[in-house]
Order: sequence, then C-alpha cells, then structure tokens
Amino acid sequence: MRSVLFVAAEAHPFIKTGGLGDAVGSLPQELKKQGVEVRVILPKHDKIPAHWREQMIHLKTIYVPLGWRNQYCGIEMLEYNSVTYYFIDNEYYFKRSGLYDCYDDAERFAYFCRAVLESLPYLNFEPQVLHCHDWHTAILPVLLAAHYQHKPGYSQLRTMLTIHNILYQGVFDSSIMGDILELNPAEYFTGDKLEFYGQVNFLKAGIVYTDVITTVSPAYAREIVTLEGGRQLDDVLRQRQHDIYGILNGIDNDLYNPANDKIIFQNYTWDSVEQRSVNKTRLQEYLSLPVNPDVPMIALVSQLINFQGIDLVTEILDDLMAMDLQLVVMGKGDEDYENVFQVAAHHYPAKLSANIFDDETLARRIFAAGDLYLMPSLAEPCGTNQLVALRYGCVPLVRETGGLQNTVRPYNEFTGEGNGFSFIEYSVRNLMHAIERAIGFYHEPKVWPQIVTAAMKSDVGWSNSAIEYRDLYDLLVK
Repeated sequence: MRSVLFVAAEAHPFIKTGGLGDAVGSLPQELKKQGVEVRVILPKHDKIPAHWREQMIHLKTIYVPLGWRNQYCGIEMLEYNSVTYYFIDNEYYFKRSGLYDCYDDAERFAYFCRAVLESLPYLNFEPQVLHCHDWHTAILPVLLAAHYQHKPGYSQLRTMLTIHNILYQGVFDSSIMGDILELNPAEYFTGDKLEFYGQVNFLKAGIVYTDVITTVSPAYAREIVTLEGGRQLDDVLRQRQHDIYGILNGIDNDLYNPANDKIIFQNYTWDSVEQRSVNKTRLQEYLSLPVNPDVPMIALVSQLINFQGIDLVTEILDDLMAMDLQLVVMGKGDEDYENVFQVAAHHYPAKLSANIFDDETLARRIFAAGDLYLMPSLAEPCGTNQLVALRYGCVPLVRETGGLQNTVRPYNEFTGEGNGFSFIEYSVRNLMHAIERAIGFYHEPKVWPQIVTAAMKSDVGWSNSAIEYRDLYDLLVK
C-alpha cells in the first residue's frame, strides 16, 4: 500500500477559500478506496471553526528552525471520514483574519513547509510521497533537498506538486534566500532554479525540484506550457514537460447529490427530472421573482471578476434583460461588477435577482433550480461549479478553456449527444450566440430533458482521477 501525505494550505470541511480546499478535502477519501494510505497536514488557521478545533488531539510540541529563528510548533490531529488530518499550530503565523495576502506570507509558508518536514518523525505515519498543493507548499521540495536529504528517514521521500492555478505563484523579495530559507544564493538563486526576474518564486522552485508535476485537467496541462498560458513559467514548465500530468478534478458525489441533498427544496434524480421544477418555483418565491416554471432561469454563481468572464456578462446584460428569461446571480468580487448587477436588479426586478454575497445554501438551491449555468471564463484550470451544475442538472454553458473543455461536451443536435453548451472565442458575440442557441433548445420539450439527463449522468466524481493519482504514486515509489 502506498502512503501519501497531502501538504496544503486549506481543505474542506475545516477551512477553504475555493477549489483548492474542495479538492484537498474530497480527493483523499477516494484515494483511500483505491488502496492508498493518505493523510493530510494543514496549518491550524484561526478561521477553523471552534467545533473542529475542540476535536483536535495534541500530539507533540517541537521547535522549527527558520533562518536565525527557532519557532514553536504544535502538532495536532483529528480524524474525519476515515482520513487522518494533522494541523500545524503556531498563532504567530496562523492567527490572522484571512488565509493569504499577509505581509509575511513568504515567512509563514516557508515556516509551514519546514514544520511539515520537522513533524514527520512524530506523526506515527511514514509517507513515501509528500503531495504538495499550489505555491504555498511548493518550496517544500527545495527545503527537503537542501536541508533534509542527509537525515535518516528522509532520503527515500518523493514529492509531487499539483498546480491548481498558475496565476498564483508566491513571488517574494530575494532577501528571503538566507534570512528565511537558509539557501546559498550562489547555488539556488539562479535562473534555472529559484530566481524569477530578480525575486524568489515559490511555485517555480517547486516546478524545478519536485519529482513529478500534476495539474487539474488535461487541457490545463497543455495550456500552461504555452507562452500565453504559462504566466512567465512556460519555459521552465516545458523543460519538465515529460513530468507533467493533467488529472481532472472531481467533486464529492455524496456531498453534492440532488437525490438526498437536505438543503434543496425538492430531491430528484435523472429518472425524475420533472421534479426539478419544484426547486425553480420555490426559489422564485424565495427571491421574489415571478413564479413561472416555464421561463428559462440562467444561474451565475461565481466570483464577480474578469477571470470568470463577468465583463462579457455585464456587456450583454441589457440584451439578456430584453429576452424572456430570469437571471439569478450570486457572488462577490469587483465593486464595479457588484454595482452593475445591483442596479440592473433594481431596474429589472422581475428578471434579475442579484445576491452579492456567498452562501452555500443559496448556491445549492440555485444549482437545483437553474436551467442554464453560465461560466464564460477567461481561463479555468478545472472549475468546480460546472461539475456541481452538471450533477444537479443545471446545464452548463461555458467557454472552451482549461478543464471546461474536459468536462462539458457541447450539445450536438444531429447526434443528440452532449451535456452542455460552449463557445470558443472570448467575445460578447460568441457568448450571446451560445445563450440564444441554448434557450432555443430549452423550448424544445423533447430535447431539453435529454440534455438535463445527460448532464446529471456525467461522471463528475473522483473515482477515475484517483486511479490516475494512485498509478502516479506507484510510478514514483518503485
């Protein structure tokens, strides 16, 4: 049995800000089913709810070297859904109002990586692979090579780095080389290692030093080695191209299941698709929209930022409001976009519901009620919301980028195949054409239920991807 320790900054249900937390929270359970002994180690963030913190068992107190510092580290543990989770406790670094964007993030996450490595002898667990996630943990393979390979029990450790979003790289001042990382600049601060336009890049460091690299969809693995998609790391990624694997993210099929979801108004399956309409009428009542089960409802549950294609949506908003449809928006983001939707909701109260906040309950109800889910992303490594939409029969309309290409198959009226709609060129014209096409099929009563059923039957879970990860672990540990 392979033994793997996930190293990450967040994981559902303890703490999450987005898709990273969802993936780290749900993949280990599926890996366990595939025969992998997997555990997870996280920072003990102050934002972790009290009921989780109260369940943690203190295992050990140690001190972690970090440059000239010798920092406290409490190692705590709890079990959830048959998976063991460890937490690195240090209030100086992790008692913050948020998870990221602190002035000392370089020190915080360098400390976390050193603490993980220092904790290994005390976990009562001997991992063969340290599976690092995103830039927050990408410096770990460098620290392992520089400071631990000579120590007993460390030399056989292998590392894997998963890039969830290459936009976020962890770029810091070069002064951290000696002061925090304890690395000799002459050896490590070079163009082929950590140096990045005169600064230190954590993600680049991980790409160079890890044994194998994965990312969250096959299409994204192809995109990040291009000049446009690599975000200035394309060259170093191309040098590791044969070590890069695109493995599609999934969602927890037990958590997201319209057949028994207690949050939604009416449960249903693909054999009882007609029951979905109850969710629509109940949501219309809840949001004070006109109750009409026949009007197409477009859902937009998203960060309201350019990256998610919101600029395209706001440009066509008046055109959408001229159509016979309802638009339900939920999310926060750029203030300008928030204002556009709020003003439009005031002008079109029978057409648009603008919910400028994040709420899991309302999100789930929107997925269960909506007919069409809008996701016109500028870029999307994998995407989670389109997977949830498919699971709930809210037919996705996406731009063909990243993981959206791998999960949404455009409907073909000649073959009857497909589970959604898509467009390629990032433009207002193409988005509007795709919406008009989808609405046209919505009004064909013999066609639309087939598309909804195909969406709900889509494989959006982790089972196949977990097998791919298991095989990669086997490849690493021979």
